[in-house]
Amino acid sequence: MRLALAILGSALLAAWGVGFAGPYEQQVLTIAGINALAVLGYQLVFGRLGALSLAQGIFFAVGAYATGLLATRWGLSFPVTFLVSILAPMLVALVVSIPVLRLGSHYFALATLGIAQLGTLVAVNWEDVTGGANGIYGVPEIAAFGQTVPVGSAMLVLVWGLVVFGVILFGLLTQGARGARLATLERSPLAAGAIGIDAGRTRLTLFLIGAGFAGAAGALQAHAVGVVSPAVARFDVMVAILAMAVIGGRGSALGAVLGAVLLTHLPEWFRAFESYYLIAYGVAVLATVILLPSGLAGLIRRTPARPPTRPPNWVATGPLAKSQTGFARPAGLARRPPATLTVAGAGKRFGGLIALEGVDLHISPGRIIGLIGPNGSGKTTLLNLISGLERADTGRVRLDAVDISGLPANHIARLGVARCFQHPDLPGELTAFEAVLAATPGDASAVDRAADSAADRAIGCLRELGIDMLASRRVSDLAAAEQRRLEIARALATQPRVLLLDEPAAGLGENERVDLARQLRQLAEGGLGILVVEHTMDFLLPLADRVVCLVAGRRVAEGEAAEVVRDPAAISAYFGEAPA
Repeated sequence: MRLALAILGSALLAAWGVGFAGPYEQQVLTIAGINALAVLGYQLVFGRLGALSLAQGIFFAVGAYATGLLATRWGLSFPVTFLVSILAPMLVALVVSIPVLRLGSHYFALATLGIAQLGTLVAVNWEDVTGGANGIYGVPEIAAFGQTVPVGSAMLVLVWGLVVFGVILFGLLTQGARGARLATLERSPLAAGAIGIDAGRTRLTLFLIGAGFAGAAGALQAHAVGVVSPAVARFDVMVAILAMAVIGGRGSALGAVLGAVLLTHLPEWFRAFESYYLIAYGVAVLATVILLPSGLAGLIRRTPARPPTRPPNWVATGPLAKSQTGFARPAGLARRPPATLTVAGAGKRFGGLIALEGVDLHISPGRIIGLIGPNGSGKTTLLNLISGLERADTGRVRLDAVDISGLPANHIARLGVARCFQHPDLPGELTAFEAVLAATPGDASAVDRAADSAADRAIGCLRELGIDMLASRRVSDLAAAEQRRLEIARALATQPRVLLLDEPAAGLGENERVDLARQLRQLAEGGLGILVVEHTMDFLLPLADRVVCLVAGRRVAEGEAAEVVRDPAAISAYFGEAPA
């Protein structure tokens, strides 16, 4: 809905400007469209990744200066200058990304602020190239293929046509499964990696595309006003872009359009108080944050991805297609054979603290292994080593014959090791269907066979956990037990060969634990190897085929559940001393 409104609104603004606006208002609307393009790119980084970049303004300036230089000094045509003005800030962003994208949120903001300030100094002091304080004058009107686009209605139509194109591109990058993955990444990079999302590549891609949007806007700005001065590199350009994104609605294409149109016109409305219009900016931002935390676009409810109305496709091929009891498997779980996971001599230290030492573990297909031990015994650390969230100091982890030791979490997830966390970390704004869709290897943002497969896999995994009736419910509206099952369904959507669960029964009632145990047993009967870390013995002991007990990072007992609970070392770990 919001995307369609952004496209419709852009078209209507252009039509109104051509049909009813005077020359001055057409120029203001043209600048508003240029700002909308810059904000659209910023919404990818700030709005969808949650990264407070303060360099978008300098990317805008790079695009403007590239057009100014190429058009005035070399007389190149618009198609060439426009392309270079997009690629130049993307190249700058690529160089900048090497050190800054690895930083945490606050340090990332400070680093990009430093880049912005450096860019301003270059614009003012590199006089031979930028013209210094005087800038570059005489930037011609747009001309291509023998046609000129004069400032006025023609320029207005071109700019808002590019805004429509930008909104469509924004939608392709942020709707459906892609949008769900971005929401997951923003919520928790660790959870995103555990379902196979490459956080580094995703951040880099959106950072570069966002810079390209800003460069395109800067190029159009140069043609619209005919001058490129250091004013385009000032920090208040960045402040304006940020304000437009926040007031319009963070992460929304409609918000980019609304914020750009509103705040571009704001100085015109307050022209009589021109020296105070920055105060108006501040008041508008403050009022929006307090009264409309989701911005103006937040007044219109987001349209979530729709689960398929038809029954999902079911297949009967592959090792997991059917269990020993005839339990059907959805298509997504039938495509990869089960695997054996082996941990040999795993060790991990944090400074002088021994978290794990010489731990061995073996998870066979179709078997459920319980992992017990007191708090601080190394259970979660072992899961982190297996799933790639921590790197082992010693020992190896193998999935069948593949050594996965030290691989990034997203690589391990794609190889078939799925992970659920002690506390489900799910994006509250998504529906249950979208939360699972984020983990599917396919993409449901396009109408094709892959999209159908991804959607079917997502709804099939929800059905596998008995929560398909919750597909259209927002995650934030689900009970704790429902969120726990939803996280497991999300893990299943990755087509796992081994499943790691960290205290899945925590916070569940007795009936909910019984249902969860039944569902995990059915998954194991289908060939899936499962490792369950758990403190609730009434849940774990009847479920597990074998139990491993860790104490102070060492394996002190292993065997069938009945054997381990009688083991003196295990009893001592939980009760302080073994019985006489």
